Amino acid sequence: MRRRQDVIDYCLTIPGVYEDYPFDDFNWTVIRHRGNKKIFAWIFERESHIWVNVKGKPEWNDFWRKAFNSVIPAYHLNKTHWNSIILDGTVPDDNIRDMIMESYELTKPKIPQ
Repeated sequence: MRRRQDVIDYCLTIPGVYEDYPFDDFNWTVIRHRGNKKIFAWIFERESHIWVNVKGKPEWNDFWRKAFNSVIPAYHLNKTHWNSIILDGTVPDDNIRDMIMESYELTKPKIPQ
C-alpha cells in the first residue's frame, strides 16, 4: 500500500465503517465506525508520502516502532496509543492491514453487557 486510495479501499472492506472528510482541509481522510462514529484510521499526505494514523495497544505500538523505521509515534495524536505508518514501501501490506485491524478492534462500539 502506497496510495491514499489503497488504504481507503482496504478500510471500506470492513463492515460497518464509512469514509469521512471532517475538516476544511481535504488532505485529511478519516475512516469511522458507523455505530459510535469513532475514527480508527486517519489518512493524510505529509512529506511527500501518505501517512496513516492507527490506534494500538502501547506494547504493540512499541513493537511496530522497533520493527519499522517508518512506523513512528502518531502525528497530531496521543503518542502512547497511536502510531503513524508512513507508506514509503518499507512496511509490508500484511503488517499495515494488521495495524489497521487492531485500530478498528480497539475503537469499535462496545457491546452492552
